[in-house]
Amino acid sequence: MKKLLCALSVTWIMAGCQQEPDQVDLVVHHARIYTVDSMFRTASAMAIRAGKIIAVGTDQDILGHYKGLEVLDGTGQYIYPGFNDAHSHFLGYASGLSEAKLVGTKSWDEVLERVQQHAKQDSSPWIIGRGWDQNDWKNKQFPSKARLDELFPAKPVFLYRVDGHAAIANQAALDAAGIKPGQRIKGGIFETKGGKLTGILVDNAIAPVERFIPAKSNSTAKLLVKEAMENCFAVGLTSVSDCGVMKRDVLFLDALEKERKLPIRIYIMLSDDKVNFDWILRRGVFKTNHINVGGFKFYADGALGSRGACLLQDYSDQPGWKGFLLNDSSYFVERAKMMIDSKFQMCTHAIGDSANRDILRIYAAVLEGKNDRRWRIEHAQVVNQADFHYFGDYNIIPSVQPTHATSDMYWAEERLGKARLGDAYAFRELLHENAWMPLGTDFPVEDIDPLKTFYAAVFRVDSTGYPAGGFLAKEKLGREEALRGMTIWAAKASFDEKLKGSLEPGKWADFVVLDRDIMQVPDTAILKTKVTATYIGGEQVYKAPGR
Repeated sequence: MKKLLCALSVTWIMAGCQQEPDQVDLVVHHARIYTVDSMFRTASAMAIRAGKIIAVGTDQDILGHYKGLEVLDGTGQYIYPGFNDAHSHFLGYASGLSEAKLVGTKSWDEVLERVQQHAKQDSSPWIIGRGWDQNDWKNKQFPSKARLDELFPAKPVFLYRVDGHAAIANQAALDAAGIKPGQRIKGGIFETKGGKLTGILVDNAIAPVERFIPAKSNSTAKLLVKEAMENCFAVGLTSVSDCGVMKRDVLFLDALEKERKLPIRIYIMLSDDKVNFDWILRRGVFKTNHINVGGFKFYADGALGSRGACLLQDYSDQPGWKGFLLNDSSYFVERAKMMIDSKFQMCTHAIGDSANRDILRIYAAVLEGKNDRRWRIEHAQVVNQADFHYFGDYNIIPSVQPTHATSDMYWAEERLGKARLGDAYAFRELLHENAWMPLGTDFPVEDIDPLKTFYAAVFRVDSTGYPAGGFLAKEKLGREEALRGMTIWAAKASFDEKLKGSLEPGKWADFVVLDRDIMQVPDTAILKTKVTATYIGGEQVYKAPGR
């Protein structure tokens, strides 16, 4: 009878009945552990075996019943489930670590200076860079390639705008791709002025040049992915969603995992490409302990910053222009019908209110009411007031990036006008409709640090505290909601909520240790918070210097 009672007493706080302590791989104690379970309970200790949590409770419970091969004394620090970026471009970020870094440039001249400095150290056949944003310059017009042609008459140069939805190429790069003045492409722009190419490429005009960029060697790619993972671990990321990759990328990552060189967990959305459809639709979801290929990424429109987002009414700062869809609505209807007959998520980038309306209505027609398919709208940045109900009526997930709001707030009203701005970056309203919402950064478009996601979601101000009271303050999230969005809701968005996202028995022991309690400290302390350690599967993958 005593044995039976012991078996029945296994609960959230594991009160075992053994006389001798049960040996486990790791015991964590004397910490403040935010479990992020359904009741948002806290604990002070947990026991871990074979990469998974087997018990969570008080110091007395855990230390009295478990003996760890390793012991982590939390010394009163704060432990959270490993942060999960629900929308990023991990492999793109890794690749960019070897390229010219243009984020934060204040003028086209500064871009050119950085590119020249990079060229002195890089012998690659093409010069690649990313991160310029003309909205941050005094002259907010797109630049032209004239100076690039003077500086690099023979070497191709290709520089992505910060959002990846526009780029500038020099003549050598355009010649390599055979691009001619006046050339047209559906869903994109090869900008031409006075009968000459300016070098600016918008949305679908990027790929015809991009495909000529030489691929990095396998050995270089491995080193860059290693560096990218280390950067993730240093900010507490244990999981990421990589939005839009190819079959070859999955096979590359799978090989790394088999070599035990891929500790990070990656949810993959494959790109909208025939190669990917042919490879995996019949096969079904591809899943390992560290790789989950469960969705397809589609693009309805471009970005607001490059005026490629598709709006219902003209841009306030460019009369006569509404942006454009990257494909006809019929194209997305066909893709939705294909996805509903598969086991995969449909995840669609939609920024403008017209693009969001089109995709939401297409989703609704195929999903036909309440469901658990967890189809996603990536960004859901500008949604007409008449269309918010679709998220709730059809269980459509709004996958949002809080730092987009605080990055765009300086110029968003110029693009949208005051009235339309009220329906933009509406995180509180979107959460109300769907009841849960994953959060991400879209890195490398935004900074990789999830604490900046938390800060932007809760306070909606920049690092200086601007604007007072917060940008569109009615759309702020609470701290618990923001933390759930970065952990359990991000896991749920990839059908992984039974494996990760909270610190509960049976789940992976993926957690991050912080030196401050982000659930309690003042707003001014959030961005000063430091990650002291990061664990994946109970193994330490990052330790802060000096700790």
